Amino acid sequence: MKEVNILYIEDEVLLAKVIIDGLEDQHYRVKWSNDGITGYNLFKTGNYDICLIDIMVPKLDGLSLVKKIRAVNGIIPIIFLSARTLTEDVVRGFEVGGDDYIKKPFAIEELVVRIESLLKRNSTNEKNPGLPIATETVGAYEFNYENMLLKHELAIIKLTHTENEILRALLVKKNLVVERNDILNAIWGNTDSYNARSMDVFISKLRKYLSNDRSIEIVNIRSIGYKLKVPAL
Repeated sequence: MKEVNILYIEDEVLLAKVIIDGLEDQHYRVKWSNDGITGYNLFKTGNYDICLIDIMVPKLDGLSLVKKIRAVNGIIPIIFLSARTLTEDVVRGFEVGGDDYIKKPFAIEELVVRIESLLKRNSTNEKNPGLPIATETVGAYEFNYENMLLKHELAIIKLTHTENEILRALLVKKNLVVERNDILNAIWGNTDSYNARSMDVFISKLRKYLSNDRSIEIVNIRSIGYKLKVPAL
């Protein structure tokens, strides 16, 4: 089994010790920093599989830290850990490049499930048969699931893991309704309202990415789910 290396940024020392002990009991290797600047230096000099980042850390806050990480690495999974639970806080976390957002306090078991879910999605060795992994045409765009790219003549967009998975789920059933709960269960593992709000943020971001082709539309099917409307070739 591959050893998983985690970069953990948290300024609450007692909480950090509890989380580190819990993760190490699950056989993860954890590198910890209690401020954003040191955390970023660790990121630049280390080799990590996933980042766990608190928003309210000193010297360089978590949101600014993730923006710096995403400027050099668009692939590594990032989970925000925060006591800030207002919708605008969650939205901002996803906007700067977070893949998941866990509310404090949380159980170590929940954190492990979220980590494993993101690592699984990030693995190039675990492909789902029947789903697009090569380049697929989406109107005036080309979507490459394996490389997490959405290409248009005006832009090349590097997708986050969650954006990539949602777009894939919509594309597999293009012009058909995809049930909201199916996407939530596949990506987040449950259908609670917090994750549902998170998915709304990602749907809005995908709409923005696809806005260069007005013939493409992600339609909200009230109380059911979404439909990716793509014109026939």
